[in-house]
Amino acid sequence: MAEPDVKNGPEDVAEKLSKLTMGDSKVEADDDDFVDPWSVASKSATGIDYNKLIKKFGSSKIDDELVTRIEKITGKPAHHLLKRGVFFSHREMHGILNKVEQGKPFFLYTGRGPSSNSMHLGHLIPFVFTKWLQETFDVPLVIQMTDDEKFLWKDLKLDVAQKMAIDNVKDIIACGFDKEKTFIFKDTEYIGQSPAFYQNMLRVQKCVTFNQVRGIFGFGDSSNIGKIAFPSIQASPSFSSSFPQIFEGKKDIPCLIPCAIDQDPYFRMTRDVAPRLKYPKPALIHSTFFPALQGAQTKMSASDPLSSIFLTDTPNQIKNKINKYAFSGGGATLEEHQKNGGNCDVDIPYQYLTFFLEDDERLAQIKEDYSSGKMMTGEIKKTLIEVLQPIVKKHQERRKMITDDEIKEFMRPRKLKYDYSTKK
Repeated sequence: MAEPDVKNGPEDVAEKLSKLTMGDSKVEADDDDFVDPWSVASKSATGIDYNKLIKKFGSSKIDDELVTRIEKITGKPAHHLLKRGVFFSHREMHGILNKVEQGKPFFLYTGRGPSSNSMHLGHLIPFVFTKWLQETFDVPLVIQMTDDEKFLWKDLKLDVAQKMAIDNVKDIIACGFDKEKTFIFKDTEYIGQSPAFYQNMLRVQKCVTFNQVRGIFGFGDSSNIGKIAFPSIQASPSFSSSFPQIFEGKKDIPCLIPCAIDQDPYFRMTRDVAPRLKYPKPALIHSTFFPALQGAQTKMSASDPLSSIFLTDTPNQIKNKINKYAFSGGGATLEEHQKNGGNCDVDIPYQYLTFFLEDDERLAQIKEDYSSGKMMTGEIKKTLIEVLQPIVKKHQERRKMITDDEIKEFMRPRKLKYDYSTKK
């Protein structure tokens, strides 16, 4: 899936806002934010206004009622990323829960656009949550590696994009997905192996005009034709018929797509096309953006090693990056901080803790202490370092254990361990 370029600065944001379109009509946007599948920018110190974005995109906010319903149906506590509003928006999540209550199947679909040899912490978020969804609902998962998309959009040679995809697959497997229930595929390989996938691409392409795709994605006369055709590739995994080896040729099994909200335009298009193909519309659950170390105005860039913590970073690199580059919401002086406290809405160490510190009580105490001025900037940075170092180290240890044979098995088209005969 696409990874937005990081842009910063009022002039760039204003230029992009003037071009923002969704569907066939232009969306009115304020002067602060710009979001599309390739660029995310905000002039606000607190970053994207997600309530406004929900209204612009026409999705639904995840409320307490939905979280409570998920807990009731699964019999398990909601994931901390869901409870804390990191996953904040959805399309037809209630429809998926209705299927679960009726004993009917669904599957998960997410993806990764490989643009570097190593993923960063922000890339982990959708996979951490997707793993929880897979385990909680006991459903199959397909993961699309869009090496073709990166070749079309980035200044990358095709073989380099393909190699990056395999490097990223190692990071994804290291998240702990169930091999018997997970199929990872690379576009440049799987499309040639699967007539069913290619046929669905063609069906989508025939349903969407150039004017429509230009309106949705902002393509222009100078856009290469690969970009224009690519949305059909990202749409096709939404349909169970694209994976006959997994779903036994069934065409009516819906999917749930966990993704960052910048990917929503692809699936708005897909949801428009699905009824015409007599396929179920995909449901979505959207996450916020993981902010750059330098501040919440933008999403991180895989091409900027100083914008985030990478999964290849050493403990010392993690410590130095946080201490040197993590934007602080603390006071300019000790006296000012003790008097007014820190601003957790803009403080990057606190924001990162909301993603990775699972202990709700400890997080609440940190917020109280930092906001009151009792906890200093150096202390909250130290806390974050202590949280992240073991997470990254454990990930690196798991990644080292992954063999080429294991990668091949995850990426081999095959039937997954899921008995549809038990479903109504």
